[in-house]
Amino acid sequence: MIGFVFWVALAWQLAWPQPADLILRNGKIVTLENDTPVVPALASRGDRIIALGSEAKIRALAGPKTKVIDLKGALAIPGFIEGHGHFMGVGQFKRSLNLRDAKNWDEIVALVAAAAKEAQAGEWILGRGFHQSKWDRPPAPNVQGFPVHDQLSAVSPNNPVVLTHASGHASMVNQKALELAGINARTKDPEGGEILRDAQGRPTGLLNERAQALVRKAYAAYLAARTPEQRQADAIAEAKLAAQEAISHGITSFQDAGSSFETIDLLSRLSQKGDLPLRLWVMLRVPNQALREKGLSYRRIDKFFTVRAIKRAADGALGPRGAWLLEPYSDLPDRTGMNVEPMEEIEETARWALAHGFQLCVHAIGDRGNRETLNVFEKVFRDHPSRRDLRWRIEHAQHLAASDIPRFAKLGVIASMQAIHCTSDAPYVLARLGPARAQEGAYVWRKLLDSKAVVINGTDAPVEEIDPIACFYASVTRRLKDGSYFYPEQKMTRMEALRSYTRDAAFAAFEENMKGSLKPGKLADITVLSKDILTVPDAEILQAKVLYTIVGGKVVYQGLQ
Repeated sequence: MIGFVFWVALAWQLAWPQPADLILRNGKIVTLENDTPVVPALASRGDRIIALGSEAKIRALAGPKTKVIDLKGALAIPGFIEGHGHFMGVGQFKRSLNLRDAKNWDEIVALVAAAAKEAQAGEWILGRGFHQSKWDRPPAPNVQGFPVHDQLSAVSPNNPVVLTHASGHASMVNQKALELAGINARTKDPEGGEILRDAQGRPTGLLNERAQALVRKAYAAYLAARTPEQRQADAIAEAKLAAQEAISHGITSFQDAGSSFETIDLLSRLSQKGDLPLRLWVMLRVPNQALREKGLSYRRIDKFFTVRAIKRAADGALGPRGAWLLEPYSDLPDRTGMNVEPMEEIEETARWALAHGFQLCVHAIGDRGNRETLNVFEKVFRDHPSRRDLRWRIEHAQHLAASDIPRFAKLGVIASMQAIHCTSDAPYVLARLGPARAQEGAYVWRKLLDSKAVVINGTDAPVEEIDPIACFYASVTRRLKDGSYFYPEQKMTRMEALRSYTRDAAFAAFEENMKGSLKPGKLADITVLSKDILTVPDAEILQAKVLYTIVGGKVVYQGLQ
């Protein structure tokens, strides 16, 4: 009798399938699947797509409880995947002074002065986003284009101040912060870092790369005075702010470029509770000793929260001249940047990653940083010829020597690039590299794609605003704010740019079987835009707004219609 009931129930399901939970209709749905590249309608049940096709076909799947969204001709695409960002940094940025739009050092000093008037004595003042090479005039006095801390210290005598460079690879601090960190004229530069000094040897307040850790240690001591509950509440608030910022820009998955065990524990708990409305793919950012002790226990592959990669850094950033170059900087001939983490340590990480099934993702911006990283990858791969399809990544790959460009495809290394960096940084790139080097290897997406390398996209938020539309525009135009173009022959096609933010980004995380394109059986992660960014004139791309962000068949964000 039980068997008879089972077969009757099965026959009923086959004859009258369950209705869809969500239907999108009357739109241009770009699937990134060759057999059905564009359809007008889509249906999902649970968190999966169940059908794509004609209005009539999808209408038949509607039931009394089905949510039906009339797209009114809008563009629906696979959900944007942020290929490289700093998730908690996005939330922290929302709670600190925004220095991105400051036109000069005087404006920043004024912002800090206003904050200091409101702050209690001893309270730390944090800000982020300044870039000295983008100001309308150089600060006076300055050292290597960076201000000295005197003005800053004068307006904040009772509050330690830490202003993080837009790149995240340097910080400007005031005298109070220097004192708390124990930094003075006698303090030696830490390995992989620099305390910038004036002609008399006095610290200017600019801390490059690992020198920032000296002040971060003092800030950590300040935070330790807060109760565990207060610290936890702050972290949760930052995570939720980051999630809201991401989904409001159409992002359904976020690839986090390096978090500690503690942060991963927090994000994992929030994800399991359903408190984060998007998917996270997180790189471990811990020392090798910690990897050996605990790293394997953190490996996790899940629809909403995955840890299967490790982050390392070969060099710094181009803005503060920390990117590691083969030849000196054009605007500072006695400097070639710096190796932030010894390549021997990165090789040790690489061998551990290979042995335990982790991807390795190495930050490399300068041409030497990239070459040294490729050399490590090639050496480890050569020692293990049977291991294939590892999908190791170089994060940024901003400036490459011509001879290294073909090595990405040859080695199967993914170039995890951020197109918005090109148009944002271009005003000072020529000064740092000179025109010949810039043309040869700066942000050369076209050369990499033509060599058959996989290139993925992102914003490096909070370095840049977490805005895929602006990044897409930079990818396909390479147009600067002043209307000029930065070597436009290196631009992507619009379809290449879309794939870099969806299908290829999923591939770069071993997630192409469940996301990155729209087809039955895949996750119903979808972004709906007000403009067809694949066809509108260039100038209209930036006018596109996010109408819906859909994660697992649920609308998690709805913009103004």
